[in-house]
Amino acid sequence: MDTTSKLAGGRASARPPRRRNTVKYRQTVTAYTFLLVPLLFFLLVRFIPTFMALRLSLFDWNILRDQQPFVGLDNYRTLIDDEKFLQSLKNTALYTVIGVPLQIILGLGLALMLGRVRAFRGFYRALYFAPYVTPIVAAAWVWQWVFSPQFGPVNTVLGWLHLPPQSFLTSPDQALATTAGLVVWQNLGFQVVLFLAGLAAIPRSYYEAAEIDGATGSQAFWRITLPLLNPTIVFSVVTGTIAYLQLFTQVVNLNFTDQGGPLGSTLTVAVYIYQLAFGRFQMGYASAVTVVLFAIILIITLLQLRFLTRRYDT
Repeated sequence: MDTTSKLAGGRASARPPRRRNTVKYRQTVTAYTFLLVPLLFFLLVRFIPTFMALRLSLFDWNILRDQQPFVGLDNYRTLIDDEKFLQSLKNTALYTVIGVPLQIILGLGLALMLGRVRAFRGFYRALYFAPYVTPIVAAAWVWQWVFSPQFGPVNTVLGWLHLPPQSFLTSPDQALATTAGLVVWQNLGFQVVLFLAGLAAIPRSYYEAAEIDGATGSQAFWRITLPLLNPTIVFSVVTGTIAYLQLFTQVVNLNFTDQGGPLGSTLTVAVYIYQLAFGRFQMGYASAVTVVLFAIILIITLLQLRFLTRRYDT
């Protein structure tokens, strides 16, 4: 028994002690230290405010009153009959349905054309990317002047063509499409750069093999380009949808005196939240709308990732 214990103890003592000054250990500690910084940022700026908004939505919270009574789910029940909220939800859906496919189709088409350009390639890419880095407020004010019914150059050109002038931003039927045009135009440069990067990542050997097999250009596009661009398209669809569901700055600045457009035709959920919180000081009700918008974005994002992402068997 003693001999066995000594042998076991000898083997145990023969194990090298864990060294915490190894290179791998220091790299692991450094990695977790750097990961801790963005984690704290999201915790303080994202997660905690989200839970606070969820809690606030259960109260009839108005900063002009001393008492903030607990109302439970009454704020959410009110949303069902709130015509302005329903209209903002409908407008937001229209923005998304119009804007996301349009900017993806135009961005991919321009990227394919720019990929064939040899002369002044950098100039054309910078030209298309310039609107994306332009301040949104400045772009909105320029867009407002361009489509002004009285002084805008668009109506001037329509007059040269002997076409009737259009109301654009002052018309309930045209204001939403005009606003969506601004958002598409401004985000188009980002989509072009995104698809240019995706196209550059596709090996040229695939196209060479397809050409040897006698594939046409359209066949190569549908069988090679589009399937291999799936990660880029998924990223573009998800980020674009989130951006359109949170659309705010362009809508506010296109018609600053009438935020939400004529008859609420351009009103979005984000703008309605702003009006409730900082116009009527109904923080509880605005928080309920915020929670609903968060849930919509989360569900749509998960569905898009589930059904748009293609899996390839290896």
